Amino acid sequence: MKKLMIFPVLCALSVPLAFSSLTARSFHPSVDSVMISTADHTKFDQLKQDFSSGPEVTEACLECHTEAAKQVHQTKHWHWEVLMKDGRMLGKQHVVNNFCISVEGNEPRCTSCHIGYGWKDRSFDFTSERNVDCLVCHDGTGTYKKYPSGAGHPAYTDTAFAGKPFPAVDLSYVAQNVANPNRHNCGICHFEGGGGDAVKHGDLDNSLIDPTAHIDVHMSAENDGLDMTCIDCHQTEGHQVPGSRYEPHARDVHGFDYPLPDDYPTTCSSCHGLEPHTNYAKLDDHVDKLACQTCHIPTIARQRPTKMWWDWSKAGELDEKGHKVTRRDSSGLPVYMSKKGEFEWATDAVPEYRWFNGEMNYVTFLTQIDDSGVVPINHPDGEPGDSLSRIWPFKVHRGKQPYDSEFKRFVKPKLFGPKGSGAYWSDFDWDRAIATGMEYADMEYSGSYDFVETEMYWPISHMVTPKEEALGCVDCHRRNGRLEKLSGFYLPGRDANRFVEILGLVVIAGSLAGVLVHGYLRFISYKRRSGEE
Repeated sequence: MKKLMIFPVLCALSVPLAFSSLTARSFHPSVDSVMISTADHTKFDQLKQDFSSGPEVTEACLECHTEAAKQVHQTKHWHWEVLMKDGRMLGKQHVVNNFCISVEGNEPRCTSCHIGYGWKDRSFDFTSERNVDCLVCHDGTGTYKKYPSGAGHPAYTDTAFAGKPFPAVDLSYVAQNVANPNRHNCGICHFEGGGGDAVKHGDLDNSLIDPTAHIDVHMSAENDGLDMTCIDCHQTEGHQVPGSRYEPHARDVHGFDYPLPDDYPTTCSSCHGLEPHTNYAKLDDHVDKLACQTCHIPTIARQRPTKMWWDWSKAGELDEKGHKVTRRDSSGLPVYMSKKGEFEWATDAVPEYRWFNGEMNYVTFLTQIDDSGVVPINHPDGEPGDSLSRIWPFKVHRGKQPYDSEFKRFVKPKLFGPKGSGAYWSDFDWDRAIATGMEYADMEYSGSYDFVETEMYWPISHMVTPKEEALGCVDCHRRNGRLEKLSGFYLPGRDANRFVEILGLVVIAGSLAGVLVHGYLRFISYKRRSGEE
């Protein structure tokens, strides 16, 4: 299974059917010995002190877990960057996105999802062991939360954010009640990326904390369900969490091999094998063309709406008193914010489908773009007939964002910061925000900007329904079906072939003529016999 995976984070929670060879009793996280701690942290005196900061807790942790911080320093979660085979540096720290556009220049806000303390600007010390945040992944109380604009720190005193109370974290209590990561620990960042719950991925949101089987059959505890957690599939060694959206593979030809010994998360086939459809052999004929997720994740955002459109060009509207404006729809979702522009949301959304061979191409801030149409910030490669390609479901997030209209490159606007700093969210001046952000990033800005429409692809691997809710044949094999817009191959039931249709009409007409002739001859024969009698 080395170097074979199905994309990306929490990937195998997308396994399509109930385990055919394992029962919930034989595979249940609650009886997995890996989940059982061998130490009672409430008995450690060094954890009973009154901590004044997160780094102090880390120093106490490192007294026993001497190599933990060094291991974390080697991970993508720490650096937010990935060196690709072609020499490009990608990762959250470097790529363009069409949500909040860029980390650089906006670190204190963005790094509230970093597994460290104090990344407020480019001076952050990535070599410091005390800067590692042990609690964000190992909090077993559900009470630990970073302050949204605290550069990775939690609140150390009772305070507020956006007008709502934000209580201080009891660091001693959390430190004495650590545990292996659960869905809450992973979800506090991965469920709330892009600025809020369900905004970014579409198949990752807080409904997965305690989901019904309809929302996710693998993570649900309903009906003696598996109640799986992230690390059941993303089995971590040395703090290296397997799975990366920058280095994915779209297929698994290895088959059943759970638990995995290698660097990648469990795939559907790891648990279900390469012929998973017991008593339905015809369905297994589709495995070399379809990702399991295509049929077994019929919709995303089943309970909580996900953002589908973000138009930065509409931002900046203020009321008559100069105050920021927020407009909401009938369900309370923001559809306009002065700081961010105009939004569109969707619930129970149907994914879009593309051929995907595991190669995802990314635009960087150095890429010259074609602004005459929609710019794909990233796009999946793949084509029919390619043995590496499968039809995959994607959430495609669309919007408009600023770019340098002379250099034809995306820009890094400074969004977060106090009034007078050039930050757009405070000063509402796009030209100044872009100039300030680009200067901070040591990048050239022509002084001319505009807005261009973009799209960004997010592969879907979570929110697997029970098998009874999977797509049926007619969902794809018909005109105007799920795969209507996917071209380059012949799909029975959807596509018209002139020769086949003419041949079919000839066969039908011939059959009808044969029936009529046969009936006529029988009639004549009957009349003759009647006359003779």
